[in-house]
Amino acid sequence: MNEETEKPMGPEPAESEGASVEISEKTPAEPPEGTQEEIREETPEERPAAAEGEAKAKRPRRRRRTFIAAALLLVLFLPLLTAETALRLNYTGDPAPGTHTRGRDALWLGHAWLDGRKTDKDVTALAHRLEGTGIRDLYVHSGPLEHDGTLPKSDYPKARWLISALHRELPGVRVQAWLGDKLASESPEGLHLERAATRSAVVASTRQILAAGFEGAHFDLEPLHSGDRDYLSLLDDLRTLTRAHHALLSVAAHQIDPLPAFHSFWKTTTGHPKWWSQSYFGQVARRVDQIAVMSYDTMQPLESLYGGYVAQQTSLALEVTPDTTDLLMGLPFYHENRFGHWAHAETVPAAVRGVRLGLSRTDADRPRFGVALYVDFAATEADWRAYREDWVE
Repeated sequence: MNEETEKPMGPEPAESEGASVEISEKTPAEPPEGTQEEIREETPEERPAAAEGEAKAKRPRRRRRTFIAAALLLVLFLPLLTAETALRLNYTGDPAPGTHTRGRDALWLGHAWLDGRKTDKDVTALAHRLEGTGIRDLYVHSGPLEHDGTLPKSDYPKARWLISALHRELPGVRVQAWLGDKLASESPEGLHLERAATRSAVVASTRQILAAGFEGAHFDLEPLHSGDRDYLSLLDDLRTLTRAHHALLSVAAHQIDPLPAFHSFWKTTTGHPKWWSQSYFGQVARRVDQIAVMSYDTMQPLESLYGGYVAQQTSLALEVTPDTTDLLMGLPFYHENRFGHWAHAETVPAAVRGVRLGLSRTDADRPRFGVALYVDFAATEADWRAYREDWVE
């Protein structure tokens, strides 16, 4: 509210000689420059009318600002709303008959299996847990790699014992070394794939781990940006090595763009291009024996949206993965609540249903297909039950 101030009156004039001018006390002195209308005080009757006029003048400006803000929100959120609606629709319908395990599933195992914390009793219990399931491959955490690509032998002291015990209790199951490290793709610290010496060291570390008795090497290097040519070069070198040793080359893969070029948009807005293009996913898949999609940490807030997202990811991955490569879709066997992952939404039943729907719509009879369970030490009985009831049986 503007504070009203009283306008000063002019000084009372003095009588001048030879003139007799009668001036009433109520007569103001001559006003300063400007018109009388510009300086006179509004009457009480005029103030509401002036305020109303000013308010009317402001209304169109407010309406314009509101319209512009609404338009910007629409531009930002309409694509998101459309995409989320599509995911919900993706979760509808019935999976095709026969879209169950092909006996090519996998399980990620924590480092406790190699550092001495697990015993023969634990191996026996694991064998009972996996009996009658479709799990064929075990990815046992054997690293991480050092930032220069080397792998200390002290990281896997119980490797030979574990491999022997697992083969005894679970004949036919393949034991792979799970190797990974943080990449220096978004910060100076980490594994520098652009360095030829680092890539050579990773190949040497793989040769070393295969000599310890593992039947394959499973790599999880993050954050790995879409289009990284150095990663493809590393895979080419690793494939030459693993084939020479009759071993498997397996990788954990980022999710595929849910919208065209979404990784580029996300990189621009956050600096972290979480997704791969579908084309790049295909380039990776053609270089390996197995590719496991990390189809969790999806930022989806509802179970139906998450399931629809997994269905979409399954279809996108099937379209570009060659028939000679095993494609596995990750199941969330862990329960965290943080940005990017809500345990109430990312459930095993929703993921399995999404996998079956995507498989049904794209390549229902594909033989080289499975699911990968992440991770053994965080799994609950409900997770195992859902895997068995919804996917195995």
